[in-house]
Amino acid sequence: MNFFLELRRHGKLAEKRHPMYEKNKFGKFWMYFMAIFWAGYLVFFGTMFAFAFDGGAVEPYHVLNSGLLFVFFLDFLFRFPFQKIPTQEMKPYMLLPVKRNRLIDFLLIRSGISSFNLVWLFLFVPFAVITIARFYGLAGVLTYCVGIWLLAVVNNYWFLLCRTLMGERFWWVLLPVVVYSAVACALFLPEESPLFDWSVNLGEGFIQGDWLTFAAMLLVIALLWLVNHRLMQRLVYNEMSKVEDTTVQVKHVSEYKFLDRYGEIGEYMRLELKLLLRNKICRRSLYMVIGVTLMFSLLISFSDVYQGGMKDFLVLYNFVVFGIMFLSGIMSYEGNYIDGLMSRKESILSLLKAKYYLYSAGLLLPMLLTVPAIVMGKTTFMTCLSWLVFIPGFVYFCLFQLAVYNTKTIDLNTKLTSRQNVGTGLQNLIAGAAMGVPLVLLFVLNALVGREATPWILIVIGLGFILTSRLWIRHVYQRFMKRRYQNMEGFRDSRQN
Repeated sequence: MNFFLELRRHGKLAEKRHPMYEKNKFGKFWMYFMAIFWAGYLVFFGTMFAFAFDGGAVEPYHVLNSGLLFVFFLDFLFRFPFQKIPTQEMKPYMLLPVKRNRLIDFLLIRSGISSFNLVWLFLFVPFAVITIARFYGLAGVLTYCVGIWLLAVVNNYWFLLCRTLMGERFWWVLLPVVVYSAVACALFLPEESPLFDWSVNLGEGFIQGDWLTFAAMLLVIALLWLVNHRLMQRLVYNEMSKVEDTTVQVKHVSEYKFLDRYGEIGEYMRLELKLLLRNKICRRSLYMVIGVTLMFSLLISFSDVYQGGMKDFLVLYNFVVFGIMFLSGIMSYEGNYIDGLMSRKESILSLLKAKYYLYSAGLLLPMLLTVPAIVMGKTTFMTCLSWLVFIPGFVYFCLFQLAVYNTKTIDLNTKLTSRQNVGTGLQNLIAGAAMGVPLVLLFVLNALVGREATPWILIVIGLGFILTSRLWIRHVYQRFMKRRYQNMEGFRDSRQN
């Protein structure tokens, strides 16, 4: 117990002593604000559902219980941007006389009792107080909420399993896709799905305090715990021992000789390509961007669910996600070897130009993937062309400003034991503006000049920034050089040792 409490204390101290702690006050304020906002949002929906489901053929809690699988599917998705793998905190303890098994056990315990697993109680507690208390009293409300918490813990360990496997091999993303696709088919293809009845009976067991239901939930938690423990133990040992570095052989090395004609900028384009394709973290992010772009392109082309403003958002997101994913952390990957880059005159300027040209060329992928949507009339060629010009113009201009202010190194290969990377307030603000400003501008222009003239205005704005890109990239470089010692200190302080 003392070891567990000590780990909790170390976790809190690590956050306060992190070099980004004082620089991320805006991010912490925004995080707390959004937490309070979503808590109130869930309380509102829990209360509204209690009255909206009342008066039907079945009790309101039966209606909500029939959708438990859907609720915890959303919970699974929401965990990706907010929940980190507990093994990221193991590295400082690996050189101490602490048993690895015991360390993983306590980290999994802390993940299970995390406050994140209590989030959905803001929805279910007010709902239960209104609908369940009148039939089963306070005891029914209490046992129901405990059951919902156990479901969240199950989802927590299921998420950790999927997230750990996906971090090791990107293709493990097929595991949750196959599982949730099978559940969706079992729910909606049969006329009377047994899964709906099972979900209702599960909630009923929680309300009545059925010990078999709770025993089954504890058994599932124990099994997922065991699988996570074995998996994390093996993968952490391999990562800390650098097993892959000694067993994996590179069979083919591409030199990208077609870039030789571009001189020094071509050399840095080659460096950027190798950065993206040879390092685990960058390669995983690249695969994720390609997968998201492909998924949204298919939704735009072959789905009629998203119309109007939502479809405009999907088309925009398809083009802007590539830049946001990589350019919001511009220079953070280079923080691993920033001393070498600074040893050559104007190497940073050539690097910035190479990044601009390469990531601008990367926008040809979403343009190509949206061709089916254009052919089928789901979107227009001029809309896609306007984003193809506007994004590398105005949006990349905004994102490149972060090269001056990013001072946090992102590790290139460490996945399980790396520190959690949280953007600064300015980084979050500019990345959010890169998404929000174009969408707001699109709606405003559509209202003022019409949908036919809007693409032409976006193209003109984008061309203005593209044609002056050499000027503003050099200005970014000059500002970076004025802050170079401050930035280099930040890169060194946050570098993974």
